[in-house]
Amino acid sequence: MISIADLRAQQIDQEYVQKIKEFTTDDKFLPASLLDIVDHPTVPSPLKHFGHIIGTEGIVHRTSEIYGYYQKLAETSPLVHMQEMGLTEEGRKFYLIVIGNQESMDRLDHYKGQLAKLADARKTSPEQAEAIILDSKPVYYVSAGMHATEMGAPEMLMELAYRLATSEAGDIRSIRENVITVINPVMEPDGWDKQVDWYFRHTKGREKFDDGFPRSAPYWGKYVFHDNNRDGLQVSQEITKSIFKGFFEFHPTVMLDLHESVPLLYISTGTGPYNDFVDPITQSEWQVMANHDVAEVSAQGMPGAFTWAFYDGWWPGYGIWVANNHNSNGRFYETYGNAGADTYLRDYSTARFAGDLASSKEWYRPYPATPLVYWSFRNNINYTQVGVIASLYYAAMNKELLLRNFYKKGYNSLEKGRKEGPKAFTITKEQRDPAMVAYLANQLRVQGIEVHENEEAFVVLSEQPYRNLAVSLLTPQAYPKEAKYPPYDAIAWTLPYLYGVEVEAKEDIDFDVSALRLMDSDAVYKGKLAGEGNTYVLPYHAQNTVLPALYWIKGQNRNAEISVLTGSTVVSGDTLPAGSIVFRRINANQASQMAQDFGLDFRTISTSIPADQQKAVNLPRVAIYHTWYNTQDEGWSRYTFDQRGIPYTSIDKDVLKAGALKSKFDVIILPRVRGNAKNFVNGVDKKFGPMPYTKTAEFPSHGFPASTSDMTGGPGFGGIENLRKFVEEGGLLISFDNTSAILAEMGIASELSPVNTSGLFHPGSIVRAKVRRIDHPVLYGYPETFPIFRGNGPLLQTDKYNRDLMLVQYGHQPLKDEVPFEGQILGLPEDMKTEKAEKSEEKTPPYVVAGMVRNEQEIVGHGSVFNLPVGRGNVLAFTFDPLHRYLNHHDAPMVWNALINWDRLR
Repeated sequence: MISIADLRAQQIDQEYVQKIKEFTTDDKFLPASLLDIVDHPTVPSPLKHFGHIIGTEGIVHRTSEIYGYYQKLAETSPLVHMQEMGLTEEGRKFYLIVIGNQESMDRLDHYKGQLAKLADARKTSPEQAEAIILDSKPVYYVSAGMHATEMGAPEMLMELAYRLATSEAGDIRSIRENVITVINPVMEPDGWDKQVDWYFRHTKGREKFDDGFPRSAPYWGKYVFHDNNRDGLQVSQEITKSIFKGFFEFHPTVMLDLHESVPLLYISTGTGPYNDFVDPITQSEWQVMANHDVAEVSAQGMPGAFTWAFYDGWWPGYGIWVANNHNSNGRFYETYGNAGADTYLRDYSTARFAGDLASSKEWYRPYPATPLVYWSFRNNINYTQVGVIASLYYAAMNKELLLRNFYKKGYNSLEKGRKEGPKAFTITKEQRDPAMVAYLANQLRVQGIEVHENEEAFVVLSEQPYRNLAVSLLTPQAYPKEAKYPPYDAIAWTLPYLYGVEVEAKEDIDFDVSALRLMDSDAVYKGKLAGEGNTYVLPYHAQNTVLPALYWIKGQNRNAEISVLTGSTVVSGDTLPAGSIVFRRINANQASQMAQDFGLDFRTISTSIPADQQKAVNLPRVAIYHTWYNTQDEGWSRYTFDQRGIPYTSIDKDVLKAGALKSKFDVIILPRVRGNAKNFVNGVDKKFGPMPYTKTAEFPSHGFPASTSDMTGGPGFGGIENLRKFVEEGGLLISFDNTSAILAEMGIASELSPVNTSGLFHPGSIVRAKVRRIDHPVLYGYPETFPIFRGNGPLLQTDKYNRDLMLVQYGHQPLKDEVPFEGQILGLPEDMKTEKAEKSEEKTPPYVVAGMVRNEQEIVGHGSVFNLPVGRGNVLAFTFDPLHRYLNHHDAPMVWNALINWDRLR
């Protein structure tokens, strides 16, 4: 080991510095602070390790190379530690890199323990906290590569790690001594490797950036694309689980997520409205730290850094919001990126944020750049690195303040639980879908919220450090209608409504708290068998696990007979609702295992049920369609089916073009996809073809989860005609959200027409729907009114004479053309004058359950679910997404109902 004095005497790596200058396109983009990279005798720089500097034109690295460099740093520097954090869906490793001075690394477990103490004010008094703060260091977590096309930051972090381990510059030394830096080098390794292969295979060296060629690989993760940053409530994907694992291990004081989208460097604060349950301290920290970073970037003569005018600060489901939701501080950057390592002339002269041109001088952008910039990969890296170093230095200089704020936020949340209502939430275990009740309890525990239980209920006591998050998740959101700027994402997330679980908020505790048990493992609802006989009946309440149970039992016992009750039926003195499932020719062991594994309660009966009151269940062969230009939502559909254990086949344009669809499938699902009928029919422009997405020795990450020799083109009109034939020959075509509008536009769902609305604004909110066909199989198990999740999707309607095709409507009130006419009708006798309708004394429930809708009168009465006969088959058109992000589980059973009853929806 060399001494500190030796380190301070080290020489600057002039070759590296010269290369930084070479790949930076303008002196204004060249910060002097990055021109001091040292030539260390034993710790290899990226130049010595790779043979080129970070930001070299035309070069990006696969995860194996990135991890290999960090491994070399860890082997050669005692100040760098590398640890595994789990595996991706495709088996790649997640890593965290920890960097600090020797004392920090020697006492790393001690510092993690100190932050854990500060995280729980029940265990640490304010007086104890002050002593802990003096013997603590903030953990600053920096992450990159969540979105695969945002390729600068994962490269930049390798150079930053080298600086943090070797440089003796004053700011770097202060960071190393006062902060423990945790780097998540590639948040989504699966997507990163696909994108690196895509760059080398298709986009490297293209002359223009805006030439229409797809800059992204069609897939990132196995299931989710850009929505991997919308999984913070579900915690369903491995990327999110890794982020959560890192948070609860280190309790970072600040988390900074590095993204790329807007020019030239955006530092998050957002326009608001801010989430109601984020502590005001955090909101103030956002402002202080953002303005500090903007000032530091500007101080180096670099234009284009700004804050405020992008994003809002409301939705709590982003990955980095694990920090804001748990009394820490979650921030992000957006740097201008070229989706690769090429240099382009970029024109953002018409781009606007919060109404202002992106190149205008504003209070939040004191030093704008020119509307056109000649932008390189190294420019990107310079900007992001200068900002991150500035932010780390702020933490180093204000470590006690940040730590005190971290403790105080948890203390404030605890005090709110003590002094304000609700004091508790109770979740009765015996509900219509007990398995979803257990799921809700488990999801709260995933978030670090303590859940207690007794025999009858799960209980969330408010007096706990994450009280604010518990209240946020369990009570309705009220997004302000007067908000000046549109929300950045969905605005409602009340889990009880999304899961179909009843939760009672208690303003006072009227039960024996001492009798509760703190849950230390997941809840599992094991269904029960009751009664006598060899026929098993499942009372149906639209439980989420019924359809997978049916597939399971048929897999176990091919001779099993399954039927569904077509109406309310009295059996052995009990009334079974329509949709209840009858099982014959299965044994008690199979029934018992099905009950336990799927959380379903069965009754056994010995009496027979009339044949005319039931229909045999013919489980369908299901296909889920994906385009090659937009795989976001079909990924969520595949994930939902896989999680539920429902078999399906993934199909694309070539399957539609091949035809004979009804011989292969009974049901085809068209998940939500962006664009219009032109996009759907034509797909990726054929002028770019052939564009293979196949696994090869040169591009080993491609070809998964789907493969094609040519992504370009769509199903064409021939494929669309085959889709029509599939329905006409008796198939069921199910469309979600925008694909319903596409089917209407293409004439397959010809009864549907778009509805023109004046000023309807419907960001993702939970709203009330009303059943119009209560006896229809798609609505089995649902009450007359229920909440659904809907965003700014299409609004469709039928002609008045076809309104029986509408199964569900938005809101309670009828459309204007359905309101009975009152008064004399010319041409009819006076005594045939229509009677005035009696007005109900019942108050109409509000349309919005959680969130906000502007001009809701424009949508109330219109259809949300349509069932359209086409030939011998049907189109079931949803004008919202019932499988949205694996969140709205209460909506999903309408899809499961359709699959159970696919051949009798007419």
